[in-house]
Amino acid sequence: MQTGEMTTADRQIERRWEQLHTWGPYGLLGISVVLAFASAGLVDRPPEWYSAWTLIGAAVALQLWWHGTRSRRAGRGRIPSRAGTAYYIVRWAIAFVLTWINPFFAFYAATGYMDADEVIPGMWRRLGLLASAVTVASAQAGGLPFASGVQWLLFAALLVANSGLQMVVAHITEQEAQRSRERTETIAELERTNTALQQALDENAALHAQLLVQAREAGVADERRRLAAEIHDTIAQGLTGIIAQLQVVANAPDLTVARTHLERASALARHSLGEARRSVHNLAPVALEDDGLPEALKKTVVEWGERTGVRAEFTVTGITEQLHEEVAATLLRIVQEALSNASRHAHAARLGVTLSFLGDEVILDIRDDGRGFDPDTLPERTRTGGFGLDGMRARAERIAGTLTIEAEPGHGTAVSARVPLVRDDR
Repeated sequence: MQTGEMTTADRQIERRWEQLHTWGPYGLLGISVVLAFASAGLVDRPPEWYSAWTLIGAAVALQLWWHGTRSRRAGRGRIPSRAGTAYYIVRWAIAFVLTWINPFFAFYAATGYMDADEVIPGMWRRLGLLASAVTVASAQAGGLPFASGVQWLLFAALLVANSGLQMVVAHITEQEAQRSRERTETIAELERTNTALQQALDENAALHAQLLVQAREAGVADERRRLAAEIHDTIAQGLTGIIAQLQVVANAPDLTVARTHLERASALARHSLGEARRSVHNLAPVALEDDGLPEALKKTVVEWGERTGVRAEFTVTGITEQLHEEVAATLLRIVQEALSNASRHAHAARLGVTLSFLGDEVILDIRDDGRGFDPDTLPERTRTGGFGLDGMRARAERIAGTLTIEAEPGHGTAVSARVPLVRDDR
């Protein structure tokens, strides 16, 4: 928006300069004619006025010719040319003779200060400005021809002053033109940079979307492995225990022993049913269907605490964002697995879950005050098979995150997942 406004302002300034270069010579010639006629009684050169009228007509014809030439050259911009140089020389000659006739025509001669940079190329521009300064200074000194040495000294001083002033103005104008060109180049470079940045952002968004798709596909395979491990470690073991208890019942010597083993088989069946329900719940995170991640985590933690009798707390910090469904599902499943591990192994009295939104990333912390463990002494199957700790780490890494575990025997366990904050664009 700002670039567009600057461009509009530049066009307005350019249009005003164009109007000044087009109509300025007419205006200065008109002022010169009016002042010259008003002072005609003070200047005793009446015969020369016949020549003056001829030159004034020639000056008007010259301006009309140049105006048409400028109109034909408008599409090529203000570029010095031979035609422009010829126009400047002829105009200067007319102005010089008119100023000789009457000094007030120096106003018309000052036109040379206005457009030397437009019509004269290269170093010849300085010579053109000097020629205009000679005409103006001679008029300021009293008009040609000079009648005394004082006028010559005054002319020299005025020529130095006029030349110095117009040289300073020309230098400032050139610097301003250079700054304008540099600003235009800078704006163009910024536009190219912004375009390249937008392309990079679009490519990054596409790559991130592809990463999430791949994470979803990898998650399906991981869920299959996890479910197989869950069935083997919980449901299958529970069914094995039930069968063993029923075999004891079949060979029980009395009713009391049979009833005891039936109660054990019933307890194992209820426990296996609970494990099956938990596995299904972990497979499809229905908690995210109606709630955002913070609400789903809070419900999960509260329900887990009520079921296990452990004092469980959930906290959210930072400005809550609506996360991409894959990110939210990954964090929810990490919490569910961490809670499952805590209920099986930690024997904790307190557990805390914290979800932190930190601008461009999300941090999930699960801490308990249980008995802890030494990660280096875990059985090989626990560290590499099933879902477990390495499975949680794999989940985080699939969405470009990390997972760290801090544990020490007798001092609890802390699990921290750090993942990029990817917003839900739906």
